[in-house]
Amino acid sequence: MGTGGTAEVRVASGVSVATAARWVRRWEKQQQRYAVDRDERLTVIADVVEHITTGRPAPLIVDLGCGPGALAARLADRLPHAEVLAVDADPLLLELGRSHYGSATRYVEAVIGRPGWLDALALDRPLDAAVSTTALHYLDEPALRQVYRDLADRLRPGGVLVNGDHLCQDAERITELARTIGHRRAERLSAFTHEDWDSWWAAAGTDPELAALLAERRSRPLPTSAGADLTLSGHTTLLREAGFAHIGAVWQFGNSHVLVAVR
Repeated sequence: MGTGGTAEVRVASGVSVATAARWVRRWEKQQQRYAVDRDERLTVIADVVEHITTGRPAPLIVDLGCGPGALAARLADRLPHAEVLAVDADPLLLELGRSHYGSATRYVEAVIGRPGWLDALALDRPLDAAVSTTALHYLDEPALRQVYRDLADRLRPGGVLVNGDHLCQDAERITELARTIGHRRAERLSAFTHEDWDSWWAAAGTDPELAALLAERRSRPLPTSAGADLTLSGHTTLLREAGFAHIGAVWQFGNSHVLVAVR
């Protein structure tokens, strides 16, 4: 029992709900360093999905590269009648999300882009929406081309792929200017006062409650960033080749975009 007579709830991994909450909060602050106006970006993605799924009795939504699942949880809260899958290759982040956000979202371990990756999702009907934020840039161009094709095959007609990520422009000078504008916005929001990716993982490595999950994580063939750095027009070309009919950015700040492709 914890203080005040409150039971300390634990998941199968031995990580307490309180510990999961602490690390998820730190994760969300850390991510603000890498996504300009992250909260607004997630809100815009949820707005798009809500609009597209209006009138659908049980929409099926998948969040790709979910991390602990902040976007998936937001979608589950916004659309309680939907089935939301949160997909990532990292067992530690998935377990933190499971413990912190609860059962409204189904968490699935899969390496996006690997042959047969969609089979792990056990989809029983076409997708209404596939979303991602600050994740698909991990894929190189051939893998991303295949993922876009895979998703086009699994989305229903009128379904959407919504990708929130940092996407450069074709003109280098405009990309540099957009990066500067985004950096200044992040400074105004105090985003750079938070810990970065490396320090988050270093700190997590000192928490004994995470030791088993970290060992499990080390046993996995986790993907590393391929650094494709495709431009916005490059993504648009791949999406059109995959079979998406209508493609465009619906939100932008600096190089941070929400790119929407309608099947």
